[in-house]
Amino acid sequence: MFGYDEDKRGPQDGPIHTEKILADRKIFFLDLKENDRGQFVKITEDVRGRRDTIMVPAEFLDDFITALQDIRDASDLED
Repeated sequence: MFGYDEDKRGPQDGPIHTEKILADRKIFFLDLKENDRGQFVKITEDVRGRRDTIMVPAEFLDDFITALQDIRDASDLED
């Protein structure tokens, strides 16, 4: 993501907050982090040691969450 390179972290190397989701053979890590350009959420999917990661700038979290809620509403999942 533009400007959210993890190598450009500020004085705090570790996450501000972390959540972990276990889903079958996958593990999702959601880490709130901060660097000199601001806060962001690092979302990592770990499948048997293979990791894929995306970064979401904190200022777009509401849009991201709304989009996920819209997808959930459109799915066949029940509450």
